[in-house]
Amino acid sequence: MKFLLLLVVVVAAVWLWRSGRLADAASKQKPSPPPPQDMVRCAHCGVHFPQADAFAGRNGLYCCVEHRQRAES
Repeated sequence: MKFLLLLVVVVAAVWLWRSGRLADAASKQKPSPPPPQDMVRCAHCGVHFPQADAFAGRNGLYCCVEHRQRAES
């Protein structure tokens, strides 16, 4: 009977230890979402896109070099 009680205690301890380790590993693996980016509107076609991808021109921001050239020529 003592052996059975000892076995139950050991199994419970191993189960608690593993479940805690798995929860820590799962929380570390969750990737954080990328930070939000400012969106701007193309002065030629009106499409919205991230400001980091914008091409600056005399009349505003453009989504591509072709639109900047067309608007400024």
